[in-house]
Amino acid sequence: MITRDDIAAAHDLIRGRVRETPVLRLEPGALGLDMPLTLKLEHMQRTGSFKIRGAFYAMLSRGLPDAGAVAASGGNHGAAVACAASDLGAPSVIYVPRAIAKPEKIARMEGFGGEVRLTDGTVADCMAAYAAHAEETGALSVHPYDTAPTLTGQGTLGREIEAQAPEIDTLMVSVGGGGLIGGISAWFGRRIKVVGCETRGTATLARTLAEGPGFAMEVSGVAASSLGGPNIGDLPWQILQQNGVGAVTVSDDDVHEAQHRLWSAARIVCEPGAAVAVAALTSGAYVPERGERVGILVCGGNAEPGWFLD
Repeated sequence: MITRDDIAAAHDLIRGRVRETPVLRLEPGALGLDMPLTLKLEHMQRTGSFKIRGAFYAMLSRGLPDAGAVAASGGNHGAAVACAASDLGAPSVIYVPRAIAKPEKIARMEGFGGEVRLTDGTVADCMAAYAAHAEETGALSVHPYDTAPTLTGQGTLGREIEAQAPEIDTLMVSVGGGGLIGGISAWFGRRIKVVGCETRGTATLARTLAEGPGFAMEVSGVAASSLGGPNIGDLPWQILQQNGVGAVTVSDDDVHEAQHRLWSAARIVCEPGAAVAVAALTSGAYVPERGERVGILVCGGNAEPGWFLD
C-alpha cells in the first residue's frame, strides 16, 4: 500500500518540474451556497491538469527506455505523459478512444510532443492496444490510474492541499479510474472526509460501491473525455475501501450549471470533469453539515473556453 512517506518522497523528486498551484477562498454566497469554500486551482498546473504529477513521478522513479513512454488517455493523461517525456528527452505514443476524442485535447497532446493514435471500440479496447504497444516495443507503460507510481505522484496533490488549507474537513474530488482520489486518499487516510464526485455517465466509483468491481463501463456524457475510465482500478479500490471513501453523482445539466456559477463568482473556466466536483455541492448531491469546512479540487482546465454556454 502507498504510504505518506512514499508520497513525501515523490513530492521531493518532482519538485521544480510541476507547479505549486494556488488555493482560492470564496466567501459565503459566492456559488449560491451559504458557506465559505476553499478551491484548489489545479487546472493551472502544467498541461492543464493534475496528471503531470503522476507522469513525472512514474518516469523519474522508473527510468525511461529508448522506446520512450506509452499511455492511453482521453486527453489529460496523454498530454501529461507527452510533456514529461519531452522534458526528459524521450518520445511518447498516446492511444485515444475515438469515441471520446476531443479535438482540443488531441491538439494539446500533439503540442507537447506526443504521437496520437486513435482506437475504435470501447475504452477497454484502447487500454488493450496501449498495453500491447508497451509489450511489443519495450516503451514505459504509464498507466492513467492503476499503478503505484501514478497514484503516488497524484498523492502529492493531497500533500500540497493539506499544507495550503489545513483547516478543511472535507474535500470534493472528481473521479474517473480512481488514480487521483486514490492518491489523495492515501495521503489523508481518514483524517478528513474525501468525497468522490461523478456524472451518471461516468459513475465508476458509485457503481463499484453498489455492485463491487469487475465490470467495464461504457462511459458517456459531458465529462467522458476526462472521467472516462472503464472501471475503478484495483489499487485505488483497495485504498478507497480502506479509508471509507464514498461517492455522489450528478447530471450533465448540473455540471453546466456549476460551471456557470463558477464563472459568475470567480471568472474561472475549468473542464467538465473538474466542474463535477463543484456540481456535487451546487446541485445538492452532497449537503455539508453545519460548520463543515469544505474544499473543492478543480482538477483540470483542458476544454474550449465557452463549452458551458451551449
